[in-house]
Amino acid sequence: MKRLLFLLIPVLFLASCKDDEHYSLDNYWIDIATVDNPDDGMYFYFNLDDSTRMWTAASELKYYRPKSGQRIIANYTILSNKPVSAGYDHDVKLNDVYEVLTKGIFNITPDTQDSIGNDYVYIEDIWIGSDFLNVEFVYPGSNKTHFINLVADNSKSYTDGKIHLEFRHNSNGDYPHLNRWGIVSFNLKSLQKADKSDVDLVIHTKEFNSVGDEQKYNLTYKYNTSSRAASPRKINIRANSAVMQ
Repeated sequence: MKRLLFLLIPVLFLASCKDDEHYSLDNYWIDIATVDNPDDGMYFYFNLDDSTRMWTAASELKYYRPKSGQRIIANYTILSNKPVSAGYDHDVKLNDVYEVLTKGIFNITPDTQDSIGNDYVYIEDIWIGSDFLNVEFVYPGSNKTHFINLVADNSKSYTDGKIHLEFRHNSNGDYPHLNRWGIVSFNLKSLQKADKSDVDLVIHTKEFNSVGDEQKYNLTYKYNTSSRAASPRKINIRANSAVMQ
């Protein structure tokens, strides 16, 4: 997992956006967001999950050039408020950033079943923010790269009218030496339909603490709406961060 934590190493409690406010620590804010940077520049926009739009007018990360669509946990200071005519909400200084693993939905086939894996994890939180399913999780491991995916398995059929997806983990044969923490964002835009504004999802997981073979999470992905604010989420970035892709 690619990450930049130059300034935040002693600050473990990071937070995502709330409906009408963001978590503040002294003179800076910490939120989960999506990068908008088509020119791969040092200065770029990022959008919070409540649609608040920020412009990085200044940055402590002189060599940071994130790709558009990358999910981040941003530590920033608000420099000024902007009028509606500006097209964005605030000029900010980017103090630090943690890059969140960002992926799409993987359509599984019999040939890829084994490589996707189905190893156990602990799910600490799961929620939808903007166009992303976000999963905060812990797995036991050591030093190998683990593979994390959100899977659509067309070989399985359901009669409830919902879209069923599976959170899949491949431990890559890693030795379960200690617990590693991770967070991943899956882009859900491929599930949108022009004649609808939302879709009901069932996320299947294989967890150490689940009753039976799996745990299920029922969520609603809302799109084509003016406001898609996420519920409050506090994200605790830990020293034993996951090694994953």
